[in-house]
Amino acid sequence: MKKTIITVVGKDTVGIIAKVCTYLAENQINILDISQTIVDGFFNMMMITDTAKCDKGTGDIAEELNKLGEEIGVVIRCQHEDIFNKMHRI
Repeated sequence: MKKTIITVVGKDTVGIIAKVCTYLAENQINILDISQTIVDGFFNMMMITDTAKCDKGTGDIAEELNKLGEEIGVVIRCQHEDIFNKMHRI
């Protein structure tokens, strides 16, 4: 299993989850866990995904999700689980 952490943040609009999940499905990326909230009109989603069946590397996925985020008006970040854990270690 190759876990990656994907975060999506921005102004809430229709279709954010659909567009992100469509990208993931088209690239054989499985969602293992997902949490999303909307606070005062701002959308926030965090997903733990398994990219083991995806032919693309984490860098390529991150770049494509970044472009998708720009298209839909949100910021999407993608990090390998190890990097995420090291950045958020106390």
